[in-house]
Amino acid sequence: MNIGIVGAGKVGFSFGRLLAEKGVRISGYYSRNSDSAREAAEFTNSGHYTALGKLIEDSDAIFITVPDNAITEVYRQVAEFEIQDKYICHCSGACTAGEAFPGIHAQGAYAISIHLLFPISSKYNCWRELAGAFFCVEGDTQAVEVFVPLLRGLGLQVQTISPESKAQYHLSCALASNFVCALVQRSAELLSGCGFSETDALHALAPLMRSNLAHVIEHGAVSALTGPIERGDTQTVQKHLSCLTERDDRQLYALLGLEQVKMAQEKHPEQDYGTLAALLNREKEQKE
Repeated sequence: MNIGIVGAGKVGFSFGRLLAEKGVRISGYYSRNSDSAREAAEFTNSGHYTALGKLIEDSDAIFITVPDNAITEVYRQVAEFEIQDKYICHCSGACTAGEAFPGIHAQGAYAISIHLLFPISSKYNCWRELAGAFFCVEGDTQAVEVFVPLLRGLGLQVQTISPESKAQYHLSCALASNFVCALVQRSAELLSGCGFSETDALHALAPLMRSNLAHVIEHGAVSALTGPIERGDTQTVQKHLSCLTERDDRQLYALLGLEQVKMAQEKHPEQDYGTLAALLNREKEQKE
């Protein structure tokens, strides 16, 4: 299996280096930015291609590692060449292989999506951590039956998903990653209102977040739940709500709080959370 990579950004660099380190043959890189392709080729000890057709000719699989909104456009350029019996892959978590590669079966090629469930922030360093990430695979049966054993044979954790569940899968990833960033930003802003600098606010929150996440990973979210809602402390929740002057903030607190009520009821089925749930429901339904 020779893998050619179109796109020399963070995903292309990182995934290519991980595969190369594990013994997979990377034929090389092609990018509209030739300097980036050359740099990626040096980083993975592979080839630098200035002609897309030549990369396709030399590769059994083409990984299109470009931003989501450019995948189909780049695929159409790839499809201008002979791709019969080749595997065409993208690494988006949001769109399916079928959506990204329209008409691929008429070309005699196979579509697959391999999403790296990991926040790739650096094209030079993140490949080292990718070995511990999950790789979520979706696409044509023929392609899945090739790449799932290949990835597992490299010691990687692989999960197959259906095209129908792709949007829900990506939503889950966004809630656990992107939405957490928004919550941390709001938390830091609230601390800033208490006299913390922006830097100190994040440093102060860091041990709290690290410890909590460690407990979530080790014991599960329900077991790790603590705080006023878990204790059924309606008075403290009312104080929290009084600190939030914007209606949107209060409703966000209420929605997240109601989720915590469900978790708390699971953790403590003997406890009555009715008063707390009623308070949060009233806040959730408040009109302008």
